[in-house]
Amino acid sequence: MHANRLKRWLALSALLGAARAQPASPGLPSSFPHVYPGMPSGNFSPEWQSYFQVTQPLPNVTFPLGRNWAGNIPVDRPGHPNDTLFFWAFEKQNGSLTANASESTEPWGIWLNGGPGSSSLLGLLFENGPLHIRDDYSMFSNNFSWHQLADYVWVDQPVGTGFSTADSTGYVADEDQMGQDFMNFLANLVKVFPSLATRPLFLTGESYAGTYIPYITKTYFGMENPPVNLSRIAIGDGTLGSGAEFEELPTLTVIETYPQLIGYDQQVYAYFKEQSHLCGYDLNMTYPQNGTFPTLNPPFPNGIDTLETRRKAGKTILFKQSLKQDILERRAGVVRRSTPFDEERLAKRDQWKRDLSGRANGTIDPFYECDLYDEMIDYALNFSLPWKGNDPENGFDVYQIPDALDPEAPMDGSVFLNDNSTRAAIHAPTSKDWQESINYPFNNSNSGIDPSPEPMVFLNELATNATEHGVHVIIYSGNDDSLVSHISSEIVIQNTTFGGIQGFTQPPATPWFGDDGVFAGIAHQERNWTFILVENAGHLVAQQQPERAFVFLREFVLGNNQTGLVTNSSGGTGVSVVGGEVASLAGSVHPGQLGIYVGSGTTQSTYTYPSATIAAWNSFFATVTSQNELATASASGSSQTSGAVAQVASQWWVAAVGALLLAF
Repeated sequence: MHANRLKRWLALSALLGAARAQPASPGLPSSFPHVYPGMPSGNFSPEWQSYFQVTQPLPNVTFPLGRNWAGNIPVDRPGHPNDTLFFWAFEKQNGSLTANASESTEPWGIWLNGGPGSSSLLGLLFENGPLHIRDDYSMFSNNFSWHQLADYVWVDQPVGTGFSTADSTGYVADEDQMGQDFMNFLANLVKVFPSLATRPLFLTGESYAGTYIPYITKTYFGMENPPVNLSRIAIGDGTLGSGAEFEELPTLTVIETYPQLIGYDQQVYAYFKEQSHLCGYDLNMTYPQNGTFPTLNPPFPNGIDTLETRRKAGKTILFKQSLKQDILERRAGVVRRSTPFDEERLAKRDQWKRDLSGRANGTIDPFYECDLYDEMIDYALNFSLPWKGNDPENGFDVYQIPDALDPEAPMDGSVFLNDNSTRAAIHAPTSKDWQESINYPFNNSNSGIDPSPEPMVFLNELATNATEHGVHVIIYSGNDDSLVSHISSEIVIQNTTFGGIQGFTQPPATPWFGDDGVFAGIAHQERNWTFILVENAGHLVAQQQPERAFVFLREFVLGNNQTGLVTNSSGGTGVSVVGGEVASLAGSVHPGQLGIYVGSGTTQSTYTYPSATIAAWNSFFATVTSQNELATASASGSSQTSGAVAQVASQWWVAAVGALLLAF
């Protein structure tokens, strides 16, 4: 929620380098890599492979892992020899990672988590790596580990994140410095594993890696002789746009996907729709796109701006700590999260509606202003079953909407990673303990705001370079993610020019399927850009749908599956789409599941609203959709929805308020 909640995304890093350097803030930690026995004395070379190889047993790991290597490698920033990135690499098959230079043309991959300040070992241990941690801290082998498809490297970055190290004045100043650090790290990594220099690299990641990866790619394109051969980038649920664009704008779409968030209440929906329009969030995507979207600059309470809002894509624990503080500072009255599931709760909901009915029609709510995302969460926790208002620190999972577990299932890698046996086996530093996420103050400032503009600012230039260098861009999203909704990724695509055309020319509407033959989501490909929507997955796609994530990597990232590819017809007079198109999939809303998971730390039951309530909503929303289509058709190609849409939104709200007043 507002300023205090944003603290979870504050960055912990200090700037290095002359002109931009500032005095370190008090309390910024220093850390350094540990020297283990057998470390070679010379420069990086294949001789270091035996040093980095993990040969000692890992606690509770009773299954074979195959050969793997781990440790810290410096980023070679002048004056900061302790600035390193930690990596953990697993080979696909015996000898594949340690091949000599030019002996292999097989692809290899890198995985990055986000934050900023979140460890990529989270991905390794809970999403797409070979060893996973259960809720009871026991270990199990992941049958869908991405290293089964290619040599894969998980990297903690920027410096100071996870097991990566940094001195107190060595944290990155901005994303440009992060990109240069990463390239310097890769230059050293390929000296240890020489074949990686020429093999095609697939750079993958999620969340705030949606900022990291474009900046790394921009750095790569700016180098005369880059150390690696970048082939494709894949960004999942990524922060490519502004905070308002990736979090606030999609709120109405999130509600339409999961109307359980508002208890299937048609009046509440009308309110959010009106507010979305007043805030300028009702952008109209066309195929092909007609004009660029305007820059969003909506009013936010407490001075929140879109730069600060971008900090919201890090890990859960920091989110919860700041959210809890926000709750303590919330005004009393209509927003009271401790309201129980009884008549008092319903009375509070009705009072909320009465308060809205007294607000001037066509005006932005003075309390939330355009922070619709937090207003939606407040509403769900206060008034909508089965979310609970008594423990908001755990009561809402921003990453997976149908997860209402309270408390949530633990996702804690610290016990395993900070065990001295693990630390020694993977050559981790002893100067720090591993943390899943840190508050990362860029530029030596505890304000923690990343000063770099969002990637959307330079995405057209990046896309042009990607086309020239033959680098394929893949953007994927989980349909159940509320924090970085798929609609924000689609808007970024439609606002970007690639292959000489702005956006996709056809709406994504082609189904793709898992190995089990079950519908897995939507695929669309044009001009070396791919968009993939994953059904029944949230922000952490590989955690929630490991098999579908595995197939996605195999087919669309490493492979050349053409499902959803737009091609010219044989006669040259039209286009065709590989795999066909399904009209019902072409919209921006793809309904989520009916059941919401309920339980304490684990799913104990599933809550589903009465069938009559769902049927009434479906009938209502079918009418809404029809009106939307009529309004959009009359918008005359505007890049924003026309006055017709505004009129429809206003009519809904007037009708809803009228019905509400009659009810009392």
